[in-house]
Amino acid sequence: MVTGRAASPSGLASSEDPIVFVVDDDASVRDALSNLFRSVGLRTAAFGSAHEFLQRKPPDVPSCLILDIRLPRVSGLDFQAELAKVGIHIPIIFMTGHGDIPMTVRAMKAGAVDFLTKPFRDQDMLDAVTTAIERDRNRRDEAKVLANLRAAFATLTPRERQIMSLVTAGLMNKQVAAEIGVAEITVKIHRGHIMRKMAAKSLPDLVRMAQMLGIGQASGGAQT
Repeated sequence: MVTGRAASPSGLASSEDPIVFVVDDDASVRDALSNLFRSVGLRTAAFGSAHEFLQRKPPDVPSCLILDIRLPRVSGLDFQAELAKVGIHIPIIFMTGHGDIPMTVRAMKAGAVDFLTKPFRDQDMLDAVTTAIERDRNRRDEAKVLANLRAAFATLTPRERQIMSLVTAGLMNKQVAAEIGVAEITVKIHRGHIMRKMAAKSLPDLVRMAQMLGIGQASGGAQT
């Protein structure tokens, strides 16, 4: 089972550079992969088991996990499932000397970036790592955008939230006014406040924000 993580070691958290984690019970594989990643300027940290990996909190930077299918105590596939359950979304690249189609399908359906069968070419591993780190970087960027949107949305009054939901669902100002029982000018004033607080440059921009926040349902209706 996935458990809590210990405090981050001072060396790992000091840089903003991406990091590649390797989990394999074969020391020679860990050393070879660590040397490969360092040869192209990537930070790396290697562990002999999933349990060891969980003892260190990774730095808050783009990263990926190179995971052997066959590990002590817990399989790589089971560990992938456990990480997902507790909301740890690090991209995973599986490697194995005993792969099969069902195993590969299960890993990829669960979100793995790649599934490499040993022996694999160094370039294949580096390509997979590049893809995984870019995926994690994009996920982190999207998470930051969403966090900022949620913070902005929290500054809206209950009335402004109501109007934002209706406007981004496609209702015109006069329809919103009729829906909530206020004057159309009042809706326009609130809408201006909403645009300012949400830092929306246009109505389509506000609609995209609403979609990201999971509010309203854009229907393409005209706005006035």
